[in-house]
Amino acid sequence: MSVPDAATVLACLRLARTDGIGPVSYRRLVRTHGSVHAAVDMLERGATRISRSVGPICPRDDALREIDRLQAMGAHLLVHGQPGYPPLLGRLHDAPPVLGVLGDPALLANRMVGIVGGRNASSGGVRMAESLAALLAAQGVDTVSGLARGIDAAAHRGAMTAGRTVAAIAGGLDCPYPPEHAALQDQIARTGAVVTEAPPGTVPQARHFPRRNRLIAGLGLGCVVIEAALRSGSLITARMALEYDRTIFAVPGSPLDPRCHGSNDLLRQGAVLTENERDILRELPEFMEETTLFPLQAPPSSSAAHGPVPRHESRPRAMPAPPPAPPPAGTGDLHEMIEGFLSFTPSPVDDLVRRCQFSTAAVLTVLSEMEIAGTIEFLAGDMVMRRPPPA
Repeated sequence: MSVPDAATVLACLRLARTDGIGPVSYRRLVRTHGSVHAAVDMLERGATRISRSVGPICPRDDALREIDRLQAMGAHLLVHGQPGYPPLLGRLHDAPPVLGVLGDPALLANRMVGIVGGRNASSGGVRMAESLAALLAAQGVDTVSGLARGIDAAAHRGAMTAGRTVAAIAGGLDCPYPPEHAALQDQIARTGAVVTEAPPGTVPQARHFPRRNRLIAGLGLGCVVIEAALRSGSLITARMALEYDRTIFAVPGSPLDPRCHGSNDLLRQGAVLTENERDILRELPEFMEETTLFPLQAPPSSSAAHGPVPRHESRPRAMPAPPPAPPPAGTGDLHEMIEGFLSFTPSPVDDLVRRCQFSTAAVLTVLSEMEIAGTIEFLAGDMVMRRPPPA
């Protein structure tokens, strides 16, 4: 495994694997203390109140063992802000601090679109996913999907007939899920790439899948939805992609088929109606502007990443926010007020600000403290939710 700076990679991994530190708080700590090394040193010494709010800093030996396990698998460890990290993903406010990759990590910087959809897909949906992925690959656009049953697996297989594909997974690289896709994961790793935020040995659980969805949304220039029910993970991925300013595509389906109600609703909201690969290619940006990566230490002179994807008028509009709730009698405690509004369903931070009727800075301060304490989790697009209790 080739790494540009072993000491920095080790420090980043230790900070990223510390309980109570998510991607957003990770970046805040590094910014506050000037470097990842200073942030780790602060947590080790217990120098501030924050260091007493999170779990013990990940031991150096544990991080070294994880690196050794990845090396033994032939995997790569990519660190945000260091050479080799996917540039389009790297510019997100909640970009994963570290990524494990089996296969070719350079593929993560290619032009890609996400293709997602139902696990119980129809034969027509499977054919559509295979065809779109294959035709896009023939035009130099790779596919990223989630290795799930149904549409995801079909998209991976179709892409491999004419090009390469990326599988974003919820668990460790050594824990294929679903188990029957172990051979498919191996094939993708040989010809493309498999990527995850999770350390080796992580068995996928429900709370891990939003992070997998974030990778699909963040790595692609757009997201294609095929046969998604009204309440499905595919729509979560599409919403994340929209919040990342990606183009949303949807394949129309029968109004009599519940599997298509969610994807048809995306079309109602303004998604690009997609019947073939040309509908996708004409909406993708021709290039990606350059911007500076978030630095882990001092930014190297050559550090640059792809910038924002140009906005298209055909993208789905944001869902209207609910009207602000009147403040309770007396201002009360802001922390308790925010706790009362939060649930295990993601909520926009802007909505919390409107509901609480406190300043944005005050709400963000409380949310940061709650994230560091491990009670909430920031998701893509300035969304926040309660963190599920440990399984």
